[in-house]
Amino acid sequence: MSLETMRPNPTWDAASYEDAVDTLEAHNDELVYKVWGGDWCKDCRALLPDLGAALEAAEIPSERIEEYAVDEDKQGPGTEEYDVEYIPTVVVETDDGEEITRFVEQEPVPPAVWLADQIDAALETA
Repeated sequence: MSLETMRPNPTWDAASYEDAVDTLEAHNDELVYKVWGGDWCKDCRALLPDLGAALEAAEIPSERIEEYAVDEDKQGPGTEEYDVEYIPTVVVETDDGEEITRFVEQEPVPPAVWLADQIDAALETA
């Protein structure tokens, strides 16, 4: 892993987020998660360990999780291509590169919940 902050939080309780885990798991072989963050970033340290735990609970294969470490100027691999301005940023794509949703820094709910809700909405209407 390129981001220490993506190590799953050992105290995260999957049962408390059953709906989110179920949604992520239902699509665990068809979506790619691209995560930009920095181990130095307090928001990343607060949010990404729980996301890592959710992805683990949903049995997302490691090859479907791409991690990109950025520097303190928020520069790093793919930041320009994906217009990453704030971290953490998580972009969820189909295998053919179509963006389904993205979580950016401080949405009102945890990243796994936000992403699951957005994935549900996007794939239901697709």
